[in-house]
Amino acid sequence: MNSTELNTFVAVADCLSFSRAAIKLQLTQPAVSKRIQALEAHLGMALFDRPGKRVYLTDAGRLLQPRAEAMLQSLADTERLLQNLNNRIEGALRLATSHHVGLHRLAPVLKSFTRDHAAVKLDIRFEDSEAAHDLVRHADSELAVVTLDPKGGSDLDYRPLWDDPLCFVVSQEHAFARNEQVSLQSLASEPVILPGLATYTGRIVAEVFAERDIPLQPVMSTNYLETISMLVGTGIGWSVLPRSMVHAPMVALATDAPYMHRTLGVVTHPQRTLSNAAEAFIDVLREFADDATDCDRLLV
Repeated sequence: MNSTELNTFVAVADCLSFSRAAIKLQLTQPAVSKRIQALEAHLGMALFDRPGKRVYLTDAGRLLQPRAEAMLQSLADTERLLQNLNNRIEGALRLATSHHVGLHRLAPVLKSFTRDHAAVKLDIRFEDSEAAHDLVRHADSELAVVTLDPKGGSDLDYRPLWDDPLCFVVSQEHAFARNEQVSLQSLASEPVILPGLATYTGRIVAEVFAERDIPLQPVMSTNYLETISMLVGTGIGWSVLPRSMVHAPMVALATDAPYMHRTLGVVTHPQRTLSNAAEAFIDVLREFADDATDCDRLLV
């Protein structure tokens, strides 16, 4: 088995589609089929069933998939270890970030990094923070700069960079904008627009209300904070946004809720070797992070 055939097998297994795997690998579909046929011929058994237009892993394919992923990851780690010996900072760096972090935090980081490390080719994917965590888990990204999982999964490493306070917000024309303080109970009776409950930010807000046994029924949901900002500004309802995003026509509300915040930072995989480029990028991120003392307490 060679790495090219294994990489193609993993792509088809992930996509369960020869055409989508071809797009992912930037190959033609016949080229993908030829590689899979060569691998199946070498092993002497079918790895995929192809009834009609659908693709399924055979028992042999299901057995091979995790082992192929492990072999490819081991090979990639070995290559990085050897390349790191020359101390050069070059090559491709695959990283993931959320739209919010990308828009509001990364511009000066990218400017500094590309100025000092022009030999590195950045491959940036914009994903929800939760999806970016999975990209790191599955070795599709070396690192992610996103909202960190508040529960702190033990299978990943977290390096806090920025504290991101959250505020309750309404339009300047909303009745609540004239109140000195608004209770969570009162907020729950009004239309609310929140990130989906599958997101870390959505869960943080939902848990605050759940702890008071106050039911919360969002009338609208989107994972894009900039879209939520626009909708709140029109007066459709209230929401919770990072303090850094509060500007006219929105105002922040004083409430009886506890302090809410997110932690933004870097996610990496503890069992994978980082390239020199990834280490250099993390060094630049630290230059633009909150005070080191503040960062130490972010995940507490």
